[in-house]
Amino acid sequence: MYDLPNYDNLNISALTGLFDSTTNSYKYLYLLSLLDIIKRRKFDTLSPISFREIIVEMLANAWYTHNYFKLSFGKQDQIANKLDALELEITEPILKFRDTDKKLLRTAINNQNLDDIVISINRYVSYRLIRPFFAQETRGLKDYDVNPTIINLANNQFDTKKPLYCFNAEDQKNCNAIILHPDWIQYLEENYTIVRGWASWEWLNYMQQRNPSTPNVVNKLFMPQERDSLGNQTKYWKTILEHREIECIYSKIKLNKNEISLDHYLPWSFVAHDQLWNLIPTTKSVNSSKSNSLPSEEYFLDFVTLQHLGLTIYKQSVSQIKWSSNIETFVAELKVDQPDELLNLEILINAYAKTIKPLISLATLQGFSPNWVYA
Repeated sequence: MYDLPNYDNLNISALTGLFDSTTNSYKYLYLLSLLDIIKRRKFDTLSPISFREIIVEMLANAWYTHNYFKLSFGKQDQIANKLDALELEITEPILKFRDTDKKLLRTAINNQNLDDIVISINRYVSYRLIRPFFAQETRGLKDYDVNPTIINLANNQFDTKKPLYCFNAEDQKNCNAIILHPDWIQYLEENYTIVRGWASWEWLNYMQQRNPSTPNVVNKLFMPQERDSLGNQTKYWKTILEHREIECIYSKIKLNKNEISLDHYLPWSFVAHDQLWNLIPTTKSVNSSKSNSLPSEEYFLDFVTLQHLGLTIYKQSVSQIKWSSNIETFVAELKVDQPDELLNLEILINAYAKTIKPLISLATLQGFSPNWVYA
């Protein structure tokens, strides 16, 4: 899908081969993290970039994907275990996506004792990532010879072969940083958006293969810069509340249209969208209590019945154009044949059961708290 721009005297085919023969997440996270770091440094990266800085960035980039969205990196992958081993104090700005540069998250990670994690993650990745630049020279080598050979080649042929980077020492024992090649810095600055897009696309393909049934993987790989407003969705439910009194399905409290909070029946951190078919009105306190938990099955019929009531009243209250616009996601996600089938409660219950129940089972397996009941 992505063709990276050519550049005089740079081996672009080696760059596009960085992810060949990849069996875990490390190479993807390493390159994406390196791109984040050099952009943050405004492409002034002639000074070494330490292994620790790169691995802190890798852990920060993986944190939302693992801890917040609970995606799998693969059965053999260790990045999730490394994150679980950290005792992080995560503050509200991080959880509310207000830490846009991951600064607070990186600080929280960097304050940990990371020596063992840095050694473990970096045992291969810094060296094997640039192996495509020396494919001929390293072909057929014993595994234990690969790292020292790559260090030697990268350092001694830095000006001729121009690998992406070299190392700050001649042997692995003393290596603790990389030094990017100036020509590659220039290339990445001029083509950053394209290279970042390519790396992100490769990362997405890797993660989709390991989470084939998970919804909306594409929106769970990077920290959202800002959660979308629920203004239109709130207007939808306020329109309904103007015509009918509604009780919260969890607390049975009668709702005030001017004080409602919209609940994601399946948690936002699982679906990563704000579509109306998954939203119902509740109170702020109930919504806060439910947080990222999965609701008990005892609420299912009340949830669908409330959605049916909402659809029925909305159909009667607004123009056909507005109705058609707002029910598009219901039709698409619930896989009904005709829009008006949404107004048939029996059909709607069956459609929701086929859609939501497998997703709740999957979310439970991924680690979301099940069977939440309002108390």
